[in-house]
Amino acid sequence: MAEAPITKVSIEAGCISCKLCQDIAPDVFRVEDGQDCVVLPDAARHFLRKREDIEQAARDCPVEVIVLDRTAISSA
Repeated sequence: MAEAPITKVSIEAGCISCKLCQDIAPDVFRVEDGQDCVVLPDAARHFLRKREDIEQAARDCPVEVIVLDRTAISSA
């Protein structure tokens, strides 16, 4: 069974501003100097097309603060 699509990306407290997520998925993440990572306002439009990059950023985050929410598609 295929994994449900990403419906939301969020950043928990503890970001160390390493910019790895921005390097991997710049259409989704932005890290300004000295600031925590933010998910860009229009990031949702990239969730399907950039899914693998977003998942890699979450896996590779050294402090594991990237949260991917998924909503299963109901067949009801």
